[in-house]
Amino acid sequence: MPIDKFVTLESPAVPLPIENVDTDQIIPARFLKATTREGFGDNLFCDWRYDKNGQPKADFVLNDPTYNGQILVAGKNFGSGSSREHAAWAIGGYGFKAVVSSFFADIFKNNALNNGILPVQISDAFLAQLFEAIEKDPKVKIKIDLENQSISVPATGISEDFDINPYKKKCLLNGYDDIDYLFSIKDEIAAWEKAAQ
Repeated sequence: MPIDKFVTLESPAVPLPIENVDTDQIIPARFLKATTREGFGDNLFCDWRYDKNGQPKADFVLNDPTYNGQILVAGKNFGSGSSREHAAWAIGGYGFKAVVSSFFADIFKNNALNNGILPVQISDAFLAQLFEAIEKDPKVKIKIDLENQSISVPATGISEDFDINPYKKKCLLNGYDDIDYLFSIKDEIAAWEKAAQ
């Protein structure tokens, strides 16, 4: 599946102020039999989102029309648990382009990056500021600037820088997966091989 270029994103956010959200909560294990990515967004946070009869739970944020957008702002320690790549598929399938938290499990972070979703890790203090800004104005926009590695709320002026692996940054900026990246430097590889002979 092609990866969209990620340069800047400015969008309202969906707040999920719950800590220690693991991959089984993101996408329950019973949905892991599929081998393609289609339909996973429909089952994102399924057990929180729907009751036992498949009806939406009114008190869960994804069912609240107050909130929408391409950014999920989550509590600390997001994506822990099993290494299932399906968690990233579900988040991307729902329409999120970025997840913001003060801590990510490493495997989830890598799975997200490999699927074109930007995990933005920020301080606990800035995360609290984001939740506060969203609570005051559910339509407030958050801006993520990947080139400059910054996240901000233009309406309030708050901002913070974030770190990202330089290789993954280059891939996201150009819409590359690992194979696309290798094709992008094939001339350099060929030159190196020729020089090494």
